[in-house]
Amino acid sequence: MVTLRIPRHITAIDSHVHPNTAEARISDGEYVEWAKKYFKTGVPDVVSYAEMAEMYRSRKMMCVLLGKDEHTVTGLPPIPNDSIAQAMRDFADAFIGFGAVDPHMGTAAVPEVRRIAELGLRGLKFHPIQQRFFPDDREFYPIYEAAQELGLVVLFHMGTTGIAAGAPGGLGLRLKYGRPIHIDDVAVDFPNLTIIAAHPGWPWSDEVLAVAMHKANVFVDMSGWAPKYFPPAFVQYARTLLQDKMLFGSDWPMLTPERWQKEFAEYNFPQNVIRKIMLENAKRVLSLEQ
Repeated sequence: MVTLRIPRHITAIDSHVHPNTAEARISDGEYVEWAKKYFKTGVPDVVSYAEMAEMYRSRKMMCVLLGKDEHTVTGLPPIPNDSIAQAMRDFADAFIGFGAVDPHMGTAAVPEVRRIAELGLRGLKFHPIQQRFFPDDREFYPIYEAAQELGLVVLFHMGTTGIAAGAPGGLGLRLKYGRPIHIDDVAVDFPNLTIIAAHPGWPWSDEVLAVAMHKANVFVDMSGWAPKYFPPAFVQYARTLLQDKMLFGSDWPMLTPERWQKEFAEYNFPQNVIRKIMLENAKRVLSLEQ
């Protein structure tokens, strides 16, 4: 992967952010409305890329914009990878982009994976629960093989989800697909593929920690879970043994970076560890220079 240079004034990289544009809202359907109730978010219904960029600039931060493609399961249109790439070009001082493919396309998704790399996006984002797949199913291996060859980072949602939380039958979403152990085989079979396990992975947080401890190519983003609710073991490993593998992430618009930082500060981590989590680890994982 080509190294990307970021502004010297940047003090943090929010590694897990969802577009909240009008285009993105169409791809959300009714699922996200339940998530907003779950998270009690006060973010406006629609926020432009320009407004998002200014929000992060004002905080001397950049963020990773995540694409989405769940059309096989939900029938909803994806967020076009071209839109994420255009936002990254238009606001290069604020955004780093990840594209998405529908894993159920299998080998047919490989040309789009290659195009994602050509667009300058840094990785692929998957949500096994919403996309209804086990990451270690070999049907999806051609996608990972292409990502590894191209130097793309692969991010998997781990653990439960606020999407459709509280809805009758969870709107058909099955939590079993979010068990972190299902990325362990992927990490073994693609040792040069950088993998981000997104979120603390509750109720399987220990699995997230175990995989990240054992596999050099697995990192953890700390998004999607208000820090005051972090499991004690998750906090301890972030402070010590996994301090070089943890990434700050908010899950905006569900959680704001302000809330995340305020609650995280209550743990009183050493300043050198805070800098790793907020910035340095992401620079290394995403091949960024400053």
